[in-house]
Amino acid sequence: MTSDVLTSIEGPVGRIRLNRPKALHALTTDMCTAMLDALDAWRADPAVEAVLLDHAEGRGFCAGGDIRMLAESGAADGVAARSFFHTEYRLNHRLFTYAKPTVAFMDGITMGGGVGIACPCDFRIATENTKFAMPETGIGLFPDVGGGWYLSRLPGRIGQYLALTGHRLDGAECLALGLATHYVPSAALDDAKVRIAADPQAIAATLDAIGETPPEAKILAQREAIDRLFASDVLEDIYAALEADGGEWATQQLATLRTKSPQTMKVSLRLLHEGQMMATFEDEMRQEYAIGSRVVQRHDFLEGVRAVIVDKDNTPRWDPATPEGVTDHVIDQIFAPLSPADEWTPA
Repeated sequence: MTSDVLTSIEGPVGRIRLNRPKALHALTTDMCTAMLDALDAWRADPAVEAVLLDHAEGRGFCAGGDIRMLAESGAADGVAARSFFHTEYRLNHRLFTYAKPTVAFMDGITMGGGVGIACPCDFRIATENTKFAMPETGIGLFPDVGGGWYLSRLPGRIGQYLALTGHRLDGAECLALGLATHYVPSAALDDAKVRIAADPQAIAATLDAIGETPPEAKILAQREAIDRLFASDVLEDIYAALEADGGEWATQQLATLRTKSPQTMKVSLRLLHEGQMMATFEDEMRQEYAIGSRVVQRHDFLEGVRAVIVDKDNTPRWDPATPEGVTDHVIDQIFAPLSPADEWTPA
């Protein structure tokens, strides 16, 4: 049986290669554990000077997590879902705090869980194939794996826009927003990996030399509209602003929002509001675990997975169906800290 994660030491670099191509390298609990084990083994190994993360074959770096498993678990006792989140978030945190240089090659689809393992890396390489998104509100989930930390630190209100709409960014946009550190044509990635392995102490210089100037970042043309129309942390205010604007772009965004879960859009706005003030990434992951452990068992997640992934009718019946129906009390319940015995802890 072929492993879903290939780990190896090649010269002075550790290699982690996602190898689940039929699922666009979506993460499972076992995959997260394998990556954690490799990172822990290499942390104290003086022969390993840097770590490279990429995918072995097929398109896409990583499409996210094993959503079907999460929904099946959430419909039952939620134990397997919580175990996945606990392990995945430990991996996210381990990468965020890793002492050795880490390089993520975001060549292709980089969504959800893929964002969670790319964004903590010191060097994040986008290409012309990059499709970067946090589309969770479309299935009744929220931008987790550190989304509350990363998105809240983007310029203006772009993070809130991405969290609510699930808008896809290309490689040029990732670089312009700081989500990527370099833009390298996909045809040059193999050369980049060889050169990094040859001199892992000069990764920045290597990537600076091999990187190219990307095309124009299209999202910047909408920056003024995003900052103005998504200015509020109150979802109803954003709806009202888009309706009042009435322009083509605003009308398109409003139509997009009306397909998403009102409950998890409200969760997302609060997540980014609080994430911006989090003292440490560990604090962020502890809160996201508490939220995730509850959301995964709520109606909107189970219904979103049914509509988008299982039945594929793309007509989820959200409950509540409107932003006005989602009370502050419900959001407070979702955000409440877990007991010390149940809360997330770093590895």
